[in-house]
Amino acid sequence: MNIVVNVSDARVSKDTEDVLVTYSLGSCIAVSMYDPIARCGGMLHYQLPTSTLDASRAQANPCMFADTGMAALLRDLDALGAQPRRMHVKLAGGAEILNDSGLFSIGKRNHTAIRKILWQRGLLLKAEEVGGSQPRTLYLHVADGTTIIKSRGQTASL
Repeated sequence: MNIVVNVSDARVSKDTEDVLVTYSLGSCIAVSMYDPIARCGGMLHYQLPTSTLDASRAQANPCMFADTGMAALLRDLDALGAQPRRMHVKLAGGAEILNDSGLFSIGKRNHTAIRKILWQRGLLLKAEEVGGSQPRTLYLHVADGTTIIKSRGQTASL
């Protein structure tokens, strides 16, 4: 069953029939995490790099931001028996869709923020497809951790 991870959302599952999917990643970033021993996975789709931009919005919706969203995702995965040191972490998104001439560079800022968070938490990045100007869709198969990315009519394993 497909479980949709909306914008500013995180989902986890231990059901091997589930596929976590998030659509239309532009400047947002999706973080896919899978623990092969606990056989559980999770996905976060966040919009902005840091909750310091708007503390009240971060409290209302922590998954809007990289820092608070990752904390929520890791907490939910921990409840399923996942351990950070075993995680297969993959990233997608961070595009510059609106061609803002580098004025805001939200995609790049989002990418920098998540890389810093992963480093601070000792989480190793296994793969990523970020940047560019095309939207992406990301799938995580909970059965085995297979991560598929679709962009520009192409499908590839990440």
